[in-house]
Amino acid sequence: MKTTNFGFVRVAAAVPMVHVADCAYNAEEVKRQIDEAIREGVEVICFPELTLTGYTCADLFFTQQLQQNAMTALEDVCNYTRGKAIIVLIGAPLKVDNDLFNCAFVMTDGEVMGVVPKINLPNTGEFYEKRWFTSGRAVRECTPKGFEPRIPTIDLWCGDVPFGMDLLFTTKDYSFGIEVCEDLWSPLPPSTQLAIQGAELIFNLSSSNCVVGKHAFRQQMITQQSARVHCGYIYTSSGIGESTTDVVFSGSTYIAENGEMLAQGDRFQRVSSMIIQEIDIERLRTDRQRNTNFSKDKQGHYRHINVAPIEREHELTEPAHRHFSAAPFLPPKGEEDQYCMDVFSIQTSGLMRRWEHTHAQTVVIGISGGLDSTLALISSVLAADQLGYDRSRVVGVTMPGFGTSDRTHDNAIRLMELLGITMREIPIADMATQHLKDIDHDINIHDVTYENAQARIRTLVLMDIANQMNGFVVGTGDLSELALGWATYSGDQMSMYGLNADIPKTLVRYLVTYAAENLFDDQTRRILIDIVDTPVSPELLPTDEQGKIAQFTEEKIGSYELHDFFLYYFLRFGFTREKILYMATQAFEDSYSEETIAHWLDVFMHRFYQQQFKRSCMPDGPKVMTVSLSPRGDWRMPSDVNEI
Repeated sequence: MKTTNFGFVRVAAAVPMVHVADCAYNAEEVKRQIDEAIREGVEVICFPELTLTGYTCADLFFTQQLQQNAMTALEDVCNYTRGKAIIVLIGAPLKVDNDLFNCAFVMTDGEVMGVVPKINLPNTGEFYEKRWFTSGRAVRECTPKGFEPRIPTIDLWCGDVPFGMDLLFTTKDYSFGIEVCEDLWSPLPPSTQLAIQGAELIFNLSSSNCVVGKHAFRQQMITQQSARVHCGYIYTSSGIGESTTDVVFSGSTYIAENGEMLAQGDRFQRVSSMIIQEIDIERLRTDRQRNTNFSKDKQGHYRHINVAPIEREHELTEPAHRHFSAAPFLPPKGEEDQYCMDVFSIQTSGLMRRWEHTHAQTVVIGISGGLDSTLALISSVLAADQLGYDRSRVVGVTMPGFGTSDRTHDNAIRLMELLGITMREIPIADMATQHLKDIDHDINIHDVTYENAQARIRTLVLMDIANQMNGFVVGTGDLSELALGWATYSGDQMSMYGLNADIPKTLVRYLVTYAAENLFDDQTRRILIDIVDTPVSPELLPTDEQGKIAQFTEEKIGSYELHDFFLYYFLRFGFTREKILYMATQAFEDSYSEETIAHWLDVFMHRFYQQQFKRSCMPDGPKVMTVSLSPRGDWRMPSDVNEI
């Protein structure tokens, strides 16, 4: 498969083991880490606040010698980047006129591209930066047009360089902004406006000391800010080499993306360290495109600084540090209980509201002994319990036909008995035989007419029973089936309330397993686990001679774990076929060949576009996931559209 970088940007957060006030030594350590990052294919490397001097120099910042040494070290590092395909962000003090600023320098290919001064200076407790530094706000002034730079550029050894808090750095592939340490902790972090102005990556050069509880709080701030402004957030802070007098530093590093912590480094390391990760720019742009606040809330004027690093010999072709979950719909580790109970709560709350509003006496469900009808039954029983209704008001109807296996039939019967609901069994083989005869269809021709006739008869039976018992039909079809159009139009595609319509097949299986292990007694658990272990089948073709399932859905349309992966990244982020294929080959490298994945991805794409007409008239159902196919909410698509 031909690969590109698919919008991934490889970044690094580095913590050099510095010597306080030894600028020459610190520069050498920085250069060593730059080389390490280049070997790893890093595009942007970020060092901590005041890296070249050390953060804890205190009144030594007043000395001309330290200031001169810092500038000499800065020029040394800058020159070292010449001819190297990397952007370096590094902290150092900078004297401008009579003011000393705590700054972040952006450099590449031997040039300083811009200098960003720290805005919010902490001055309480162990911090007293206002003793030495001037806030970046001092470099702007109020004009009739608003705040504009008072000192737009500074004169460095390499010429005039943009200077100020209004700098936005852009490359041909992405844009980034900078904030320094305390800026993130302020009520209005600069990164908010930087992101609104277009910065997709935010780098934070920090020197935040370590006290008990601060690590977790810092994590929360970073992940929340990355989620709030849909950005990649790269944070690095001073290491233990800064520890002195009353403060200890731990060398905290984090890389987050849109509310998810992608990587964090080990703290309290006694050597220089670095974490590397890839940020998915395309993913961020998808969410920003849907968030109209990004175009509404722009304030002020920002200068766009074009940063053109030297071209790489080999473009990044794969996000080696990025892990793609093979099951994006399943709960994160450690959050299983809350996640599953949230799903059940959303389903049952939606069903309870519809039940009460319609004043229905019953809810009617077709019970097949398969996964989907089992999940709908579980949620319906839970809803009845919470409403204080007797479970007899849940009516389960099993409708054995030509393809019903002994295993699924027995499981359906036993499950209904154990749950204490009203149970009805209505065989449909005779009805289907008569119907096929009526329309002059040979019953020995097992084509789509043969299959769909059974599905529509089952729906007819359920609808009429609902009328008979003053109830409504609860649909059992899931999100994966809707995406693929794997449902009979006006058959199992239709109901009066589509309870599972927002639950993908992989999650259906997970939820039934969770319910078996956590919500029911041992007898019920055994039945539920056997249902989970039963192959997925519509059971519309005759069983084999032993009465076992002869029709297997995943042999026909492909593995649901693949289709759910395709569905998530296609619907949630709008990724191209090529990018989804690449990500899937990484996620399933131990399970499927690239050729197999490509084949089923083609099937998914073709069926998704072809089957929209079934989704355009789907019934109401509770929205559960961030991905949904409801034509009234998340997905509006012409029924007659060519595949793109």
